[in-house]
Amino acid sequence: MILYPAIDLKDGSCVRLRRGAMKDATVYNRDPLDQARKFESAGASWLHLVDLDGAFTGKPVNRQTMATILSTVKISCQVGGGIRDLAAIEFWLAAGAARIILGTVALKDPALVREACKKYPGRVALGIDARGGKVAVEGWAETSEVTALDLAQRFSDAGAAAIIFTDIDRDGLLKGVNVAATGHLAAALAIPVIASGGVAGLDDLVALRKTKVAGCIIGRALYDGGLDLAKALAFVKQAA
Repeated sequence: MILYPAIDLKDGSCVRLRRGAMKDATVYNRDPLDQARKFESAGASWLHLVDLDGAFTGKPVNRQTMATILSTVKISCQVGGGIRDLAAIEFWLAAGAARIILGTVALKDPALVREACKKYPGRVALGIDARGGKVAVEGWAETSEVTALDLAQRFSDAGAAAIIFTDIDRDGLLKGVNVAATGHLAAALAIPVIASGGVAGLDDLVALRKTKVAGCIIGRALYDGGLDLAKALAFVKQAA
C-alpha cells in the first residue's frame, strides 16, 4: 500500500479543510515547498497536491506554487484541483506531475477523461468524492445522484491509473477512514483504489491493509501529530 501525504493549497498556503468547507480551513504551513520537502525527507515516495481554489473556480489558481514543488522535489507527485481541459492536463504533466487527477470532469465530461487516459496511459487518476454515497463535484459544492461505484464503473475500460475515493463526510475530521465503503469499491473494481478522508492514525492503515485498497492519502493526521509519517511508512513497508 502506497501512502500519499497531502498538500492542499488555499491562497498559497498549505491548509486542511473539514468536510471540504473552504470557510473552515486551518493553515498549517505558509510555505508549501517547505512542507513538501519535509514529507520527502520523511521518506515519502509520493505527494498528493491539490489546488483547492482551483477546484472551486475550475481553473488553476495556485499554479506557480505547485509548479515550484514539482520542479524541486525528486519524488512522484499526483496533482489535482481545477483540471477541466486537455490544456491543463498537458500543462501539469509537462510541469513534472507523475499523474493528474480528474474529478469534476469524470462526471461532466467523460469524453475528456477517456481521451486523456488514452493519450497518457498510466498518468490519469480519477478523483471520485462522495457525500452520503453520492458523487460531489465543483469543489464538492454540488452533489449528484450518481453513486461512487456507478461512476467508477463507467471508466472500467478507460485505462485509468487509479481511483481516488474520498468520503467527504469524514474528510478532515480524524474520525477514521471509511474502510467498508473504500474496501467495497476496491473489491468491485480492477482499477487500483486509493483511500482518502478521515485517516486518524495507524489503526486506519491496519484496517485498510486487510482490503484490496492500493493506497491511502493522509492529511490532517500528519499535521496534527496523530500519525508520524516515517513510522507509517515503516509499518507499510514491514507489512508488505
